[in-house]
Amino acid sequence: RKQCLIINLPGQPKSIKETLEGVRDADGYVTHIGIFAAVPYCIDLVGGPYAETDDAVIKVFRPKTALRPKPG
Repeated sequence: RKQCLIINLPGQPKSIKETLEGVRDADGYVTHIGIFAAVPYCIDLVGGPYAETDDAVIKVFRPKTALRPKPG
């Protein structure tokens, strides 16, 4: 229970999508980053594993002090 991450989302599907993915302009470019980018860091904070993502899909938000070098 002390290591759970609970994300409250709005009730409407469009709002859920915007909350997780971010807001996009008419051309499809993200103008405001959604909260999904911060989920890997939140998992770190509750003692979970350090999650890596593909930057082409979603670039993770982490403070500079929480970044680790990418393997490879």
